Amino acid sequence: MAGLPRARTFPPLRLLPRRKGAGGAPAQERQRIPREIRVLIAAAFVIAIGFGLVAPILPQFAQSFDVGVTAASVIVSAFALTRLLFAPAGGWLVERLGERPVYIVGLLVVALSTAACAFAADYWQLLVFRALGGIGSTMFTVSAMGLIVRLAPPAIRGRVSGAYATAFLLGSIGGPIIGGLLAGLGLRVPFLVYAAALLIASAVVFFQLKDTSLQDRQSARDRAPLTVREAVRDSAYRASLVSSFANGWSSFGIRMALVPLFATAVLDAGPQIAGISLAFFAAGTALALTVSGRLADTVGRKPLVVTGLLVNGAAMAALGFSGNVVVFLAICVVGGVGTGLLNPAQQAAVADVIGNGRSGGKVLASFQMSSDLGAIFGPVVAGLIIDTLFPGSYDLAFVATGALTLLAAAVWLGSRETLPRPGEETGRPVPGGDGMTASRTRDAGQAPD
Repeated sequence: MAGLPRARTFPPLRLLPRRKGAGGAPAQERQRIPREIRVLIAAAFVIAIGFGLVAPILPQFAQSFDVGVTAASVIVSAFALTRLLFAPAGGWLVERLGERPVYIVGLLVVALSTAACAFAADYWQLLVFRALGGIGSTMFTVSAMGLIVRLAPPAIRGRVSGAYATAFLLGSIGGPIIGGLLAGLGLRVPFLVYAAALLIASAVVFFQLKDTSLQDRQSARDRAPLTVREAVRDSAYRASLVSSFANGWSSFGIRMALVPLFATAVLDAGPQIAGISLAFFAAGTALALTVSGRLADTVGRKPLVVTGLLVNGAAMAALGFSGNVVVFLAICVVGGVGTGLLNPAQQAAVADVIGNGRSGGKVLASFQMSSDLGAIFGPVVAGLIIDTLFPGSYDLAFVATGALTLLAAAVWLGSRETLPRPGEETGRPVPGGDGMTASRTRDAGQAPD
């Protein structure tokens, strides 16, 4: 009608604006993964294949020195223990020397220790050599995370983390198959092949990345590192520590130690199903990784992390009540999907907290340590529940694991979203962790307002 004001129209509401380039395509689809990161992804695949070569035969090799099951298990735990203990020193080395030198030296340490394992004359030599490998492992793990933080464009951090995780996963699947074939040539042969693979990987990284603008010793000293004290003031980093602990407990501890035992002791399915269950977990993770990285770059880190924790936690709690092999394997796939949704978004969130402009070696080391702690304590607590507190109660052990994972999801619900908006880089955590961040001023060495 005449004289009435025309109704105003509003654009549709978007919680997170889509970043678009000149051609109209979203930025995370338009940007390519940098060449340096593609080199690291290829190296990760080689490293994972090599690790998979020795993992299945390591307990058997230890028992060839006339030791029992417990002593053979200690050989496996020694690697994880030295990784945990050396993580703070690894973070310090990254901040002092730069990521690339520490990465290469770490690979060489694992290569030499693995080759030494092949020539071990007794159990104690094998224990020492394998434990030394854990030192090198934490060196290249923390430095690789640091390189990805520094080199990955903020808009595709989720996709980069997903691609890196996929390379490790595929290598971990293929490694045991090749290792089983090589074991027919002798239990020492896989160790030598793994050592050679690590030497190749270190050479590729050295020559392919030596002329890039990566952080060298001088620039490492010039850049003020992000301290752990600063990082823990950010609610997203605190939530990442909790979820990393829960993920280590569930996906690396309980999955590797308790799930195969449950298959044989409760379902009476035999060792074949125990091995297949781990493959089903890996298949679920691989399925989720095809989309989770890109989703973390579009809908945000927090929704993917929370969803992954909820899915994995529910699956782990349900495993103890699976009454037959078909249901058991189906739940294993669901649990793997939860892990695949969680990991890329979680790592991208930590990268957002650090940003491209500062070194975060100790921050990354603390994040890695939380996962290692979960992987160590998870099987121990589950063993106490099953053997001592409630004998034979596998279901309670799985429920406890699921409850811890769901608790981590609740912690994340109270944290901030770290996905940078267009033209913005995440900054130094603000006191109180209220969700505010500085912009690119941190990269210029300025303090946030």
